[in-house]
Amino acid sequence: MFRKELGPANLATLVERTSRYTVLFRNNDRRSRPIMNSLISLLSPLPETARRSLTFDRGLEFVSWREMERGLGAQAWFCDPQAPWQKPTVENTNRRIRRWLPRETPLLSLLPGALHDLCDRMNATPRKCLGFRTPAEVFRERLKSRA
Repeated sequence: MFRKELGPANLATLVERTSRYTVLFRNNDRRSRPIMNSLISLLSPLPETARRSLTFDRGLEFVSWREMERGLGAQAWFCDPQAPWQKPTVENTNRRIRRWLPRETPLLSLLPGALHDLCDRMNATPRKCLGFRTPAEVFRERLKSRA
């Protein structure tokens, strides 16, 4: 999970560890309830095996993590403060995102489809760590094998 803050909004990044499949969403408000509701609605359609746990940093917007656990049936994990090495896949993904969304990007000015297009681009890019398959291909394969 990643928070990119500039103004009242922040950007949350969800990355599935094995496939590197990425989902981005904007949280227009730094309160906890909106981000947990967004997580529940985004991840609920996935099979339980694809949403067993989520790792968060120590941001205040994650204080309602119990609501997310109840709503998704997923377990919440928290990184230690100032310990980015505990979530290397997310940190690597954040660096990739910054190629298209530099830190100074005003998130509230993004067009509605911009984050969706960025997710599509990232999930359609072959990765060496995946044997030059795309995150979308690997994620679909994982879902089929678990069904």
